[in-house]
Amino acid sequence: MARKIVVIGTGYVGLPLAIMLARSGHQVIGVDIEENIVDAINQGVLYLAEEKIRQIFAEPRVRKNLHAQKTPCEADAFIISVPTPLDEQKRIADLSQVVSGVESILPYLRRGNLVVIESTVPPLTLRGLVRSMVEKTALKAGKDIFLCHCPERILPGDVFDEIVNNDRIIGGMDSRASEMAKEIYGSFVKGKLYITDDVTAEFCKLMENTYRDVNIALANEFAAVAEGLGVDIMEAIGLANRHPRVDILKPGIGTGGHCIPIDPWFIKEIDPVNSRLIHAARFINDEVPGKIATKVRRALKDIRNPKIVALGITYKPDTYDVRNSPALKIIDLLREDGYAVKAYDPWVKKYQYPSIEEIAKKADCLLVLVEHKLIKEELARNKTEIEQAMRHPIIMRFYQD
Repeated sequence: MARKIVVIGTGYVGLPLAIMLARSGHQVIGVDIEENIVDAINQGVLYLAEEKIRQIFAEPRVRKNLHAQKTPCEADAFIISVPTPLDEQKRIADLSQVVSGVESILPYLRRGNLVVIESTVPPLTLRGLVRSMVEKTALKAGKDIFLCHCPERILPGDVFDEIVNNDRIIGGMDSRASEMAKEIYGSFVKGKLYITDDVTAEFCKLMENTYRDVNIALANEFAAVAEGLGVDIMEAIGLANRHPRVDILKPGIGTGGHCIPIDPWFIKEIDPVNSRLIHAARFINDEVPGKIATKVRRALKDIRNPKIVALGITYKPDTYDVRNSPALKIIDLLREDGYAVKAYDPWVKKYQYPSIEEIAKKADCLLVLVEHKLIKEELARNKTEIEQAMRHPIIMRFYQD
């Protein structure tokens, strides 16, 4: 059944969600505080660099069913899809945007409405903070208003496949909330929809990203030990992974994106005593950019005023997303020490370049931080020409396959 749905926040997660809901026949109101974003959506301009989503956004049904505005309105369902960054000083979740999003819909809530939180939040946020805010309207959760947490599962660079085909967790505070949310998400999700309670859903989202963070930390710690032993870490991992029950991840230059460097802190926030391994893993991964910067300094210690060309600034290969990028942290650390560093990336519009050979002219160090497929291919094809173009042919790459 088609519904009127208000989506609060039209960014990396909220806008693709709004588009898919509109495509499914729902009347969708995308709400954003940025006037330029609202205008762009209403004018048919999509700022996400995702070709499949661009194509869907242009479909007549989507254009008919999707409208953007700066303030909410009455609807059948409200979905909060705003960022939850980390408070860097306190190392806890900054829920200010979630609070603002919920506050914005309070005047429009009516009996029978569904409120969904998609934003990643610490466990107990829905039945604690959100419930208390909603019930200030005199509407009771589970009786008048229905609350649910449905954590997003999306990957920049492959948004359409992720949002449609991934399994989803539906965490209602009661069975009615779960069924209402399942009906909405079932209108476009082809993956399985798993019903659970709200606290389990909140915790599952954090577990998913923390699992990856801890395993990346293990790989990075192995890499540090291997360096001291004079061991090729990639060869060692390849051999260790021949064991049928071992699957060590690849080490890297640090963790980035909106989830992995942030979500583990939300677990520590609610239970610091029982999250010591998680805490340690966060510190291990946060230290990696500094270690990489140290390696660069050592490699260039005998060159006066070296010119560095850094390749790749996104948080991982073959995506345009630069959020919490460890590559940018490395570049900043080197610049703080007075090094001249020019950054380039074929996936980020303002950092694009004609060729590696061209940007490497007269450089002393080509620092390959993010190995996009395009970068790997050109380095393999033109390595000799690139080295000849440099003043000092120092090419630094890390943990190649």
